[in-house]
Amino acid sequence: MTTNSQRTAALQPLGPSRFVHIVMGPMTKVLNPMIRRLAGRRHFRMAGNLRHVGRRSGRQYVTPVGTRLSGDMIVIPLTFGNQSDWSKNVRAAGGGSIRYNGREYAATQPQILGMQDARAVIRSAFSPMERASFGMLGIRQVMTLHATAVAAGRDAA
Repeated sequence: MTTNSQRTAALQPLGPSRFVHIVMGPMTKVLNPMIRRLAGRRHFRMAGNLRHVGRRSGRQYVTPVGTRLSGDMIVIPLTFGNQSDWSKNVRAAGGGSIRYNGREYAATQPQILGMQDARAVIRSAFSPMERASFGMLGIRQVMTLHATAVAAGRDAA
């Protein structure tokens, strides 16, 4: 059962760990265009392409995010924390859509959960090695979204 203090902790503004900020931050500018082309395709289960609307601009964005599906739940580790623009956009809009493993899903009811609160869904969605990497990367939260399949998948991005 989630207590009020646990819920408050999950919603605290968190940025990326020092390692992610220094090492991975600059790499995303180079890697994101490549990952965006692969994300969401069948057999590339590392990442999905998250479509969301800018909370200020109203523009459509596509952001590659580490993704797993567990039952009807999309689980996204917040490597860059809950203050990333895409995270704020998805929460402000109440969701978006995601292409993952060749299928399109409506992604609704975004929730930020601390690692303790998300333990069961993380365990069901990620391998032990992936879970170990969360600690090394300083990941302290995940975003969960309710997933509803909306169309048969194709491999075209």
